[in-house]
Amino acid sequence: MKINGGRPCIRAFGSSLRLQWWRRMAQKKYLQAKLTQFLREDGIQLWKPPYTDENKDISLALKDLAKKYSDKLEYCENEVEKVIEEIRLKAIERGTGNENYKTTGIATIEVFLPTRLRKDKKTLLETRLHVTGRELRSKIAETFGFQENYIRIIINKKQLQLGKSLEEQGVTHNVKAMVLELKQSEEDVRKNFQVEEEEQNEAELKEKRIQRTKRGLEILAERAEMVVDPETTPYLDIANQTGRSIRIPPSEKKALMLAMGYHEKGRAFLKRKEYGLALPCLLDADRYFCECCTELLDTVDNYAVLQLDIVWCYFHLEQLECLDDAEKKLNLAQKCFKNCYGENHQRLVHIKGNCGKEKILFLRLYLLQGIRNYHSGNGEEACEYLNKAHQLFKELYIDPSKVHSLLQLGFTAQEARLGLRACDGNVDHAATHITNRREELAQIRKEEKEKKRRRLENINSLKGMGYSTHAAKQALHQASGNLDEALKILLSNPHMWWLNDSNPETNHHQESPSQENIDQLVYMGFDMGAAQAALRVFRGSVPLAAQTLAHNGGSLPPDLQLMAEDSSSTPSTSPSDSAGTSSSSTDEDMETEAVNEILEDIPEHEEDYLDSTLEDEEIIIAEYLSYVENTKLATKKN
Repeated sequence: MKINGGRPCIRAFGSSLRLQWWRRMAQKKYLQAKLTQFLREDGIQLWKPPYTDENKDISLALKDLAKKYSDKLEYCENEVEKVIEEIRLKAIERGTGNENYKTTGIATIEVFLPTRLRKDKKTLLETRLHVTGRELRSKIAETFGFQENYIRIIINKKQLQLGKSLEEQGVTHNVKAMVLELKQSEEDVRKNFQVEEEEQNEAELKEKRIQRTKRGLEILAERAEMVVDPETTPYLDIANQTGRSIRIPPSEKKALMLAMGYHEKGRAFLKRKEYGLALPCLLDADRYFCECCTELLDTVDNYAVLQLDIVWCYFHLEQLECLDDAEKKLNLAQKCFKNCYGENHQRLVHIKGNCGKEKILFLRLYLLQGIRNYHSGNGEEACEYLNKAHQLFKELYIDPSKVHSLLQLGFTAQEARLGLRACDGNVDHAATHITNRREELAQIRKEEKEKKRRRLENINSLKGMGYSTHAAKQALHQASGNLDEALKILLSNPHMWWLNDSNPETNHHQESPSQENIDQLVYMGFDMGAAQAALRVFRGSVPLAAQTLAHNGGSLPPDLQLMAEDSSSTPSTSPSDSAGTSSSSTDEDMETEAVNEILEDIPEHEEDYLDSTLEDEEIIIAEYLSYVENTKLATKKN
């Protein structure tokens, strides 16, 4: 983690020219929004006379309109006229597309390109909606000069699925499609021939990283439902705000695991400013969160933080138009924070003792709300939100000397920032807070690890009695981890004994039980027929067969008798089916690599999402406050 060694200074987004371009784009977006608002209020339809003649050309009436609105906005008349003309042409183009769609069924898609390709590029694409996502991707790549395998398409806040038709994915006429590029175009590569191979390798690596991310998260989510040794096998767990594991309904646990895993991976890309890789991960996280019940999402702040991260990512991708969806996401985030933290953060203060660290989230929320309002032409609302964000920034700003003092005591920069914000900047209190939190977390981790170890031991104990892993897990879950109660549940519910594992060795059916096992049960006093039936049901397990017969007066219960009859007619599985394991070692290595890559991006500190140097936020707040001011002070000049 980079140490915030001094007060953040204003930095350009790459260069002064870049910053000027960004300012022009932001101010143009504001002007477009204001003019659109005026046109709507005045009921003006630019595509009709007197503003458009029969040849669809501009008329003099549009100049009078530009003069009227430039006086109202105190803005350059030529600039206003230029933007109104763009709005008029877009309206005509949209109307033509609508007529074409009605008569031919050919839809128009508005394509939002990466920054380097936006200038002087027509971004409307025509297509039929029965084509597949792969065909649309090919057409976009061919039209705009991309390499097909190194772009991703985002439509309706979801990644375009290549194997399904556009109709199946809810793609409609006039929809917006955003292109995320994983590498430069072939033309640019030719211009820089020396780095062609390096860029090609980089693009392939990025694609492989995305696939490894998916596989690694799936493995870790599956392990959450498995029995693993916490000392030797990495796994993911879900904890509350204090760091203790929480119980989640099995039907939702895997979805929640995947959602949180994709979110953490996306956040790791955000930290590295790899926004094109971050957005697909964040959108996948959003998709899996939507599979969880509303009650769960209302009680955790993860979903709200994700909404902020998605909008933040759109912003840094410089896709201003795609911020049209920001209002809904930001409102959702605000609602989730209120439900989770309480009306005035009282629930948060009750749980954690303070709310200083969480104010970071509200700073970003207000900042993004300010940006959204500015792009929508709402100058006053934008100013209000930006000032709220600026006020929080001043409150949360940390004196670098205080961070340095805590570093000297052996704390990390991240711990120092979080501790100081939790303690209103008091160094002594922050040191005590960090120390206490370290000790508390160490104790919680020790207890959680011991709980996991006890669960593993209890499952192994039940397996030693002949029960399957699945049955042992389910019984222990019902018994809240109590081994004796779990055993009683298994004895009282014979049908649970038939719960199978996925291990082919335990699923292996025996055509007939061994004579030795039958003799053991007969020696115990059971009828030979009942002994054979019980051994068939429990795949030759003498302990389980004996317990079942004893518990049921020497015979199997009716439901297990039917299973015994079925198993006696099932052919045995050939041991030769296990051939072909020569590649298992390679597969294990690949899985280990995928898991390790995920674990590298899982932050050690449970409050990592609350830590920020606020350098980027300060820059953006200052920039947008200047935009708001400049909007009022714009001079009338060409």
